[in-house]
Amino acid sequence: MTTPLRIVLVDDHALCRSGLTDLLTHRGKMQVLAATASADEVLPVLRDQKPDLLVLDLRMPGTDGLTLLRRLRAEGIDTPALVLTMSDSEHDLAAALRAGVRGYLLKDMEPEEVIAAIGRAARGELTVAPAMTLKLAQMLQQPDGKPTDRAGLLASLTDREREILDHLARGYSNKAIARALDISHDTVKLHVRHILAKLNLSSRVEAAVLAVESRAAGERLSDPGDGPRGSSR
Repeated sequence: MTTPLRIVLVDDHALCRSGLTDLLTHRGKMQVLAATASADEVLPVLRDQKPDLLVLDLRMPGTDGLTLLRRLRAEGIDTPALVLTMSDSEHDLAAALRAGVRGYLLKDMEPEEVIAAIGRAARGELTVAPAMTLKLAQMLQQPDGKPTDRAGLLASLTDREREILDHLARGYSNKAIARALDISHDTVKLHVRHILAKLNLSSRVEAAVLAVESRAAGERLSDPGDGPRGSSR
């Protein structure tokens, strides 16, 4: 029997917590370890039970979602996090991605879409609400205001770099990518530097956003059936 994904929810609205708990438990077959509005209450759960994913709202009185996330990281708690919010703001999306979240979902999504997206994020994939893909495109505009030539930039990557970019989009760390592709950690770091240079980006989060947008547009980054290529290590 497959072990259910273990989720923790943080949202200041009791009705939302209750509805999401019911949705994930009964329809998503996940285990909700805690559902709370309190940052102080969620800390011991994250420390002691090490859930697969933290789902949190952005707009909360006292401590907003990203402030809470930064506090967790400062205390050494590295539980992957996903934002579930009403905000479709490009600024909020950018801030959340810079904070290192695994996903950005909207509360007006269909229930089955939310369940599927939370499952993907818990398993290591970066996921964004379909309605936010245009925001992603806007975030990836060049300083001169001209849209990024996504297809042209991706075409400049080697097959191995495309594989690594695909793993970045799924939220993998450099160490996890090294294990998945059977290459060294230093080799992954070198490839990531080359990817950022070729795509004219400054961070791996921006690279992941580019990859997510490309997948949303139906563009293939790499062939899932491709194995590691020794010549490109």
